[in-house]
Amino acid sequence: MPEHRGRTHHRNRVQETLREEISVIIDGELSDPRIGSTNVTEVTLEPGGKSGHVYIAVAGDETEEESTLEGLKAARGYIRSTLLERLGVRHLPELMFHIDRSEKMNARMDTLLTRMKKRQGRRSASGTAPEAAQR
Repeated sequence: MPEHRGRTHHRNRVQETLREEISVIIDGELSDPRIGSTNVTEVTLEPGGKSGHVYIAVAGDETEEESTLEGLKAARGYIRSTLLERLGVRHLPELMFHIDRSEKMNARMDTLLTRMKKRQGRRSASGTAPEAAQR
């Protein structure tokens, strides 16, 4: 059965509000040294609203990502209680933090595409077409 438009709109508003508030809490209020430079990229809620996934982009290598994730998991209760207080709601979804690697994957894809274009440019400049080289 399709979901009503009003519910979808409400969920989108809640997701955006949670993303903004969690970002403010992480940047300004958490003093855990394990948490590095982070950016909350997306918050998704399950259709029932019982759980939510918070995707975090971390500036740094994999060890910094893992330590940041550990710090956020340790601060989950504080973040949730602060959100309950700020938003003034009765129920808040259970938050699960995940590392968002989409930006790094996009950058890697861009570099691979750039290399491929350069190689094709060299082949066309040297006069050998890929079809001729295969024969």
